[in-house]
Amino acid sequence: MMNWKQLISAKRFGMEEFHEERQENRSEFQRDYDRLIFSAPFRRLQNKTQVFPLPGSVFVHNRLTHSLEVASVGRSLGDDVAKALLERHPELQDSFLPEIGSIVSAACLAHDLGNPPFGHSGEKAISTFFSEGKGVRLKEKQPNGEQLSPMEWEDLTHFEGNANAFRILTHQFEGRRKGGFVLTYTTLASIVKYPFSSSLAGTKSKFGFFVSEEESFKKIATELGLTLLNEHPLKYARHPLVYLVEAADDICYQMMDIEDAYKLKILTTEETKELLMTYFSEERQEHLRKTFLIVNDVNEQIAYLRSSVIGLLIRECTRVFLDHEQEILSGTFEGSLIKRIAERPAAAYKHSVEVSINKIYRSRDVLDIELAGFRIISTLLELMIDAVTSPEKAYSKLLIDRVSSQYNINSPVLYERIQAVLDYISGMTDVFALDLYRKINGNSLPAV
Repeated sequence: MMNWKQLISAKRFGMEEFHEERQENRSEFQRDYDRLIFSAPFRRLQNKTQVFPLPGSVFVHNRLTHSLEVASVGRSLGDDVAKALLERHPELQDSFLPEIGSIVSAACLAHDLGNPPFGHSGEKAISTFFSEGKGVRLKEKQPNGEQLSPMEWEDLTHFEGNANAFRILTHQFEGRRKGGFVLTYTTLASIVKYPFSSSLAGTKSKFGFFVSEEESFKKIATELGLTLLNEHPLKYARHPLVYLVEAADDICYQMMDIEDAYKLKILTTEETKELLMTYFSEERQEHLRKTFLIVNDVNEQIAYLRSSVIGLLIRECTRVFLDHEQEILSGTFEGSLIKRIAERPAAAYKHSVEVSINKIYRSRDVLDIELAGFRIISTLLELMIDAVTSPEKAYSKLLIDRVSSQYNINSPVLYERIQAVLDYISGMTDVFALDLYRKINGNSLPAV
């Protein structure tokens, strides 16, 4: 059974032997949040697709605005859970339990850091390049004798943004300090939605850490007392706070995709209002309609409805977490919090998902950006992987010289060179990837 006192630790990854007491009012977990906000990978999220193409005449969500909103909802969830847990466990008053809101909000900020450009099509483009594209040849022994291990091959064919986020946060890139972002153990554990290796990913391509970061996760999990479910391949029970990070993400992307679709006129005003109203009882709906008589601006009405639904879902997910605290601590809780909410909001949420799939995610604009992203990333991957597997060629040298020195592109190990390519490409913004694609194809030249 996991316990709260051990689960919440301010120990910093990579600085275990250099712990120092700080004379400041910020907690260690608030420092995690601030460190992420000011980082370059976080800043680059402003030019990464969430769902709809960027930029347009209507400002829709990108990965950065999405992450900030998830962090805001995550803080509310964490604060509400912490308050209830302290009433339930008064003996934990002097522990870090009151900091749950800060921890969850920091983890929410970082949850999408590892996502490549062009949304989920970017992830798919990387994994399918190896499983069914030109990268298939890397499964076999190379002419120079190099060969990937079965575990390394699983990492590539199941490439996952969540595992990549954990790598960005913990890996020591060239010229950088040990421990990556040097975040607290608990913030790092709260990001890993799928705490197992890629060989357990199955068909869903969901896993938590690459081979290169397996020991790092094992160290964190052991320190925090996460329940070990399987040693080979490695699998742990989730850190309890992962459920709150996941719930914040589930709440935000569903609500904000609907609001964006309304602004882009994919959904009508009436369709949007109806979708959001169904979360509430008849009595509450009547109250909301009375508010509309006072606030008659339609955009404000939609925003008010959306915020009301978010408030309802926060309360519901908090209740589910507290009702199932023992299962969560024992590692036996299955599924997500959002799937256990009360019947009325659960039916409304399910309907929202169905509408999103049929009307939003299959809309022409969304599919066009996915098709373009798939093509761009596949092309960049093909050229860069060729370069690192045949570095002696003149064109390979030109491409390799273009890569930032923080990436170990000249490693003597094949897997590390491939990872350096994935670090480079997944870190790109949509605009940078498109620009590089055009230059490599000769469609765009620098000013001369």
